[in-house]
Amino acid sequence: MSNTEHVHEQVDESVENREMWARRRREGIPTNENLLVITCIDERIPVEETLGIELGDAQIFRNAGGKVTDDVIRSAALTTNFFDTDEIILINHTDCGMMSAPDEAVREGFEAEAGDLDQIDLDPSLPALNIDDADIMDWVKMTDDIDEACATQVEHLRQSELIPDSVTITGYVYEVESGELRRPGDRVGEIISERQ
Repeated sequence: MSNTEHVHEQVDESVENREMWARRRREGIPTNENLLVITCIDERIPVEETLGIELGDAQIFRNAGGKVTDDVIRSAALTTNFFDTDEIILINHTDCGMMSAPDEAVREGFEAEAGDLDQIDLDPSLPALNIDDADIMDWVKMTDDIDEACATQVEHLRQSELIPDSVTITGYVYEVESGELRRPGDRVGEIISERQ
């Protein structure tokens, strides 16, 4: 701060910057990177740190397993068509809880809690979006291979008619054991541990 600047001027500037940041949607100011990140609810994934971005740089959508569900497509379609988002990054991760139990154990757990699963209204606020005659495990979407799941979900996003073709869509696997990202299928540890 210079000798000619009063403290209140510095505070006023800070207040104005915070107000603009808070009102960015109403003011038509996009996220700093025009980025949507889709990832798991797992608390071990530090999204901003991992991607080298700051709070406010991206919209972050988290759900169990970082799955591309109808609601992810809905959110991605809205932000890419109306909020200038031009990049989507999907981050799945190793040691995901969605890989931790067999389908039957998950089904039994839900039945123990709720009873007859055929009688459950999964989304009463959006009755048009329900699983109809599908199996509840199709709704849960457990994962057998995180690399395959990541690559498949990236392709699913790319094929959506609601997401513009101009949007860049990329997928990574976050290794909780190393704290680093890698491309799906690039299991370097396996490669460098095998005899050539």
